[in-house]
Amino acid sequence: QVQLVESGGGLVQPGGSLRLSCTASGFTAEYYAIGWFRQAPGKEREGVSCISGRDSGRDGTLHYADFVKGRFTVSRNVAKNSVYLQMNSLEPEDTAVYYCASHSEWGSYCRGTSNYSMDWWGKGTLVTVSS
Repeated sequence: QVQLVESGGGLVQPGGSLRLSCTASGFTAEYYAIGWFRQAPGKEREGVSCISGRDSGRDGTLHYADFVKGRFTVSRNVAKNSVYLQMNSLEPEDTAVYYCASHSEWGSYCRGTSNYSMDWWGKGTLVTVSS
């Protein structure tokens, strides 16, 4: 059974850091494009970052939304079947529920930070940036 579970959210002060984890089960995450998305209260969900899967021809290619470039970093932990989102220099505008999602096709690659073909989704983790 395919499952994605996010963790690592919480309350942090402006300028602080958090690392979100997306742990996959039921499939080998490194071979699939996995993205991070967020949805702030009253706003539409938006793409944050994406890492392409192995055997995609674009292995490990990273994508970031302009509003997080230079502050957020996505990475993969093969041993833990997980993808991380390291978030630094957090701003109140980063407050949102953060979701990870995966393509359902082996060797998939990201289409930027879009949710194109992101078929499997976690339930999200809340990040609150406030003093």
